[in-house]
Parts: sequence; structure tokens; C-alpha cells
Amino acid sequence: MQQKDGGGVGAMEGLVIGKRGGCWIADGPMNSYFIELCFLCLLCFSFSFSAAGNAFGLFLFLAPIITFKRIIVKKSTEKFSGVPYIMTLLNCLLSSWYGLPFVSPHNILVTIINGTGAVIEIIYVFIFILYAPKKEKLKISGLFAFVITVFSAVVFISLFALHGNSRKVFCGFAAAIFSIIMYGSPLSIMRLVIKTKSVEFMPFFLSLFVFLCGTSWFIYGVLGRDPFIAVPNGVGSALGTLQLILYLIYRGNKGKNGKTTTEEESMEMGTAKPMGGEELKGDTPKDTC
Repeated sequence: MQQKDGGGVGAMEGLVIGKRGGCWIADGPMNSYFIELCFLCLLCFSFSFSAAGNAFGLFLFLAPIITFKRIIVKKSTEKFSGVPYIMTLLNCLLSSWYGLPFVSPHNILVTIINGTGAVIEIIYVFIFILYAPKKEKLKISGLFAFVITVFSAVVFISLFALHGNSRKVFCGFAAAIFSIIMYGSPLSIMRLVIKTKSVEFMPFFLSLFVFLCGTSWFIYGVLGRDPFIAVPNGVGSALGTLQLILYLIYRGNKGKNGKTTTEEESMEMGTAKPMGGEELKGDTPKDTC
């Protein structure tokens, strides 16, 4: 090992040690190997959390299947609301567009899960429109046209008016806003839980997957230094945590009249209203959006 007092530089087995700014640093082949190893570890962690986010996101998108099975069997949407499916569809469309390589590089898994979610939500919306009453049919059809208009406008502007980082920022803001709206849709049911002190209409597994999905994508966004993924999913993680806390507090209450939650209601995304039997005291819960 050689060392010079002036620069504090030495060499041993290809490792160069120097003193810069009063601090000892390592440079040379070993340092580059260490940096590459750290980078690979970061990529592995990022991929792991994005893969987990995809899995939990898929559970979220598939959660209403039992509800729509009930709608098809009864040929009626009953008291269910179609608004959350419309909002989720818009979020999926914008997020899948944001994840494309020419908009936001290295986010293709974002496109895969949200593209899959968009297909699932479109099926939900069409089934809902098919069996909804005339007034609700017109409402959801109008909202569906609004979703397509907004998405088309974002695509057109980002393709022909914006380029580079400005395109990413514009699409990222649009996707983040509607992601927060989607995650915020259960807020009214959380209010109902606090008011009635009952978790009858806030299913545990849905709350759990909201937390897991939001947390996974939040960590992915932090590792990738992407605020448009980290911020909305951080909000989703926080709201999922609040839902789990509420469930922990009121888990012993399944409704004042002792009625147990049906399988279909337990899978609904906080949009089902109490039907039949004794009405809950206070205001009727509003449709979520």
C-alpha cells in the first residue's frame, strides 16, 4: 500500500483511497462494483414492490365480481352505485397512459396493472348500464362519456402539445389526482362506520388490500423517486390504515339489528346501502364517488 500525505492517496489490490474535503473516500474498481451492487439491489427491491402492487391491485379490481354476479342474477343494480367504477376506470386509463415508456420511462408495470384494471372496469360499467334503471343508466352513460372525453383530451395534449419532462409532469398530475379520488371513495363509508359504530358495510379484506396495494406502490414510487406514484399511493396507504384501525375498533359490531353481512355486500367497495329490514338511524349514506 502506498500513501501520499499531500493528497492522502493510496492503492492496494486495485482500491484507491483518497482524502477529499477532509473525508476518506474509496475509488476504483472495487468502488464501482459496490455501486453496481447497490444499484442492482435497488432494482430488485423496486421490482419486488411493483410486482406486489400489481398482485394487490388485481385483488382490488376483482373484488366486486361477486357484486356483479348478484346484479346479473337479479337483473337489477338495486341500490348499488356505479360511480366508483367510473372513477376507477378513469384512474386506470390515466395511470396506464402515464406508465408508457414515451411518457414515463421504467414504469411499464404501472401500465400493465392499470391496463388490466381498465379492461375489468369497462366490463363492470357495461354490466351496470345494462341492468341499471333508466335514470341511473343515463347518469352512468353520461359519466362514461365524460371519462372517455377527459382521457382523450389528456392523450391528445400529451402527444401533440407536450414533449419530454413536461409531458411526464402533465400526465403524472392527471393520474395522481384521480388516483387520490379513487382511494378517497370509501371516505363516506368510513363516516358511516364511525356514526353507526358498525363495520357491517366496510369489508376487512377490501380495506386490507387497499392498504397493501397503496403501501407497495408508495414504496415503489419512493425508490424510483417518482412523486406521481408515491404521493397518491401514500394517500391510499394512509386511508387503508385508517380503515383497518376503524375495523379493529368496531370489529365486534355487525349491525345494530344483529343482521350479518351477506357475501355480496362484504365484497362491495363501500357502495352498498342498507336494504330491507330496519333502517339505520340518521342520514342514508350517500353514493361514493
